[in-house]
Amino acid sequence: MLRRNFRHTMRNPLALFNAIVMPIVLMFLMVYILGDAFDVGVDYADYATPGLIMTTICYGISPTATAVNSDMTSGFVNRLRVMDVSRAALLNAHVIATMLRSLVAIAFVVGVAFLMGFRPSAGLPEWLGAIGLVVLTVVAIGWLTVAFGLAAKTPESAGLAAVPLMLLPFLSSAFVPADKMGPGARQFAEHQPFTSIIETLRGLLTGTPSAGSAITAIAWCAGLASIGYVWARVSFTKRV
Repeated sequence: MLRRNFRHTMRNPLALFNAIVMPIVLMFLMVYILGDAFDVGVDYADYATPGLIMTTICYGISPTATAVNSDMTSGFVNRLRVMDVSRAALLNAHVIATMLRSLVAIAFVVGVAFLMGFRPSAGLPEWLGAIGLVVLTVVAIGWLTVAFGLAAKTPESAGLAAVPLMLLPFLSSAFVPADKMGPGARQFAEHQPFTSIIETLRGLLTGTPSAGSAITAIAWCAGLASIGYVWARVSFTKRV
């Protein structure tokens, strides 16, 4: 199942473009063109890179929702009923493929960030913590995306269902501190899940991790992953 998903990804240039090229274009726009306009107290490349990592994750999920829905509506799942294949493997493969695709895209984005002046001061433990948090975040968002794909009626609506997750990083502290936002937007940014994840990742990469922020971020990831997993399994069972 995982090999099948990778073949489909390689045959879909738009998925590769959204997952890798678009985040790099956004990084160039935010850091190289607009970066000097933001006063965040530190070098803007260091500030924006954690937010761009989250944005990269979110930009790569739409193909997953579309692929899951396509499997359900094209008759592919019906073929599994007469084959010696675990039905859970279908959903697990989509989540794992999403995670691996996201990690490759993040590696490209971080590499470009270094070229633009990103200079993290994290040691080995902080880097391992940052990688672990990224993996946990991708798993959580991946299961939510799979659930969106199962709940949608068509592949097109499945892709649109993932759009809110793609927009959430822009309503967080990804590119500017939440306290610089206007009323309403500030409160939303301070309490939405992506802000705590980004702030934890930012602290790890700068070598100043916060235990409180990390606990909140892990709790959000665990909660979102649990909701997505249960929702996906229930929806899958009903449809097959």
